[in-house]
Amino acid sequence: MKEKEIKKMAVQVTKEIIVKFIEIGRISPTNFDQFFAPIYKEVLKTIATPITTQEQNEDK
Repeated sequence: MKEKEIKKMAVQVTKEIIVKFIEIGRISPTNFDQFFAPIYKEVLKTIATPITTQEQNEDK
């Protein structure tokens, strides 16, 4: 997967997470900027991490 596609996917997932947290009251629209970057970085790290052989075998 290309880096641009990975970043686009990470932004989309992060937006969905932020919306859910706003819906349940954990984040407000006025303070979401404090949470967006750390969540984005974690999502990006998770998406960009290569899958190990063991994880591939567990998925089968």
